Amino acid sequence: MEYSGGDIIAKVLKSHGVQHLFTLCGGHISPILVGSKKIGIKIVDVRSEVHAVFAADAVSRMTGVPGVAAVTAGPGVTNTITALKNAQMAQSPLVVLGGAAATIIKGRGSLQDIDQISLVKSCVKAALTINRNCDIIPVMEQAFQTAQTGVPGPVFVECPIDLLYSEKLVRDWYGSAAGKPGWKSLKSKFFQLYLNHHVDRMFACDLDTVEPEPQEVKLPPLKKNKIEKAAQLIQKAKKPVLVIGSQAMLRPGETGKLASAVLKIGIPVYLTGMARGLLGASGSIQMRHKRRGALKNADLVMIAGMPCDFRLGYGRAINAKATFISINRSKRDLALNRKPDLRIQTDPSLFLCSLSEKGGSKKNKWEPWIHKLQHNDEKREEEIVKLSEEKTDFVNPILFLKKLDRFLAEESLIVADGGDFVATSSYILRPRTPLSWLDPGVFGTLGVGAGFAMGAKLSKPDSEVWLIYGDGAAGYSLQEFDTCVRHHIPIIAVVGNDAGWAQVARDQVEVLKDDVATNLNRTDYHRIVEGFGGKGFQIDQEDQIIPTLEEARNIVKDGMPVLINLLIGKTDFRKGSISM
Repeated sequence: MEYSGGDIIAKVLKSHGVQHLFTLCGGHISPILVGSKKIGIKIVDVRSEVHAVFAADAVSRMTGVPGVAAVTAGPGVTNTITALKNAQMAQSPLVVLGGAAATIIKGRGSLQDIDQISLVKSCVKAALTINRNCDIIPVMEQAFQTAQTGVPGPVFVECPIDLLYSEKLVRDWYGSAAGKPGWKSLKSKFFQLYLNHHVDRMFACDLDTVEPEPQEVKLPPLKKNKIEKAAQLIQKAKKPVLVIGSQAMLRPGETGKLASAVLKIGIPVYLTGMARGLLGASGSIQMRHKRRGALKNADLVMIAGMPCDFRLGYGRAINAKATFISINRSKRDLALNRKPDLRIQTDPSLFLCSLSEKGGSKKNKWEPWIHKLQHNDEKREEEIVKLSEEKTDFVNPILFLKKLDRFLAEESLIVADGGDFVATSSYILRPRTPLSWLDPGVFGTLGVGAGFAMGAKLSKPDSEVWLIYGDGAAGYSLQEFDTCVRHHIPIIAVVGNDAGWAQVARDQVEVLKDDVATNLNRTDYHRIVEGFGGKGFQIDQEDQIIPTLEEARNIVKDGMPVLINLLIGKTDFRKGSISM
């Protein structure tokens, strides 16, 4: 049997444990799709290439196996840029395969032929090109290795169309003109010799018997003296705080061990980004509110898996006199905006697990500090309850989110895509298990929702996936409900419909006294989803909440996606919350 280049790429994907290939069809990549389907990789074709990459991103975060998307040349590749940059900044390991013009006509003005490598270079860890069939396996192996090593990130692989088909067919293509009238001139014969030589070089290797060999991905080294030093500093602290970021979740198979380690260390902890849910919905040392106050009063702050960027006030949110310990895979992020007293360049999860082995919890020593933080947490919860009781137009969004939080099943997975409504939900919804909260990350990208939700549901088919949309963000990906219907991906989306870009409007109207470009209609988003074959509901009264949630839960059990159009009023819950 003669394998095509597409077959060989599929074999590499299979050898790395890839189960889903996200795509939007295109002639440049057809052999990859056909070859992958042939060996049991599920092809999930979406309605926009950006969502193929978002879905691949979600798979990588949920499973630890790099997600893979295949897109056609030119516009197919340019449509992925936002998702590639989001994955790069979120440190998600994934591989994007991009179709390309045939090797012999590259740069000669063929259909959809652009300089893709230069275009994507700033958005990926590496941009690679397959030039010969001999390169297919080494380049693909390099892509997977690079995506996962050190600070993870996306890798782009350019796949010329003539290297994806079988050698026999390509030789037929390049030799097909030889029998045409006028092809017997000396010039034409020389050109045919050139074509033959080019094809000989393209197919210099016999790949029919070659098998891919995935390489072990090595984690950054962990130095014992750093563990000892950190343990000593922690023992001296009276008011320590631990902040865990998304990078600590890069080893999905080790999240249970990480959770046990954090509890054993015993430092009051704030979980951010993908780390939400690591310790369940609640816990004795897990704090959810008033983080800024805790950081200002702490005498030791340990940041595991995130830099001192805008989320930490560029380091100014941390007490200037506090001992600062930074753990990160990235050398740059270790000291971004603030120089740590102890910098540890390694995997944060690996470090925390090793640190926990140095001894048990010092919670008795820290008990007054923990009680103070718990008291602050409780006070904020009381404030949220009072805000949920206020009357607003339609449904109070805080009230809805409180009810949804109580309704969520233990294995629920929450995807966050939006501004004001989603930010409010981050204060109220409590992820139940590790890797049960999925947001875009530091780039703050709107539009990740449907792609993330599809990737999450396919990775965790037994989990209820709840997509929390802002009404602005929903406009980026509602068309993917067509994909969910065709591929039987049952997710539940909730659109917080306040008819505007509320997060922007809050400060724009307050400071500039103008709401220009911040208003939307209270669109019937549920009807749009029904047009794609899903099920839609609208909630505009409090008494509709629980019956609608229950009906949505029953419908997704039958494999149909659901969208709830939640008409909400405005609150002052996040007044003055602009990020810069």
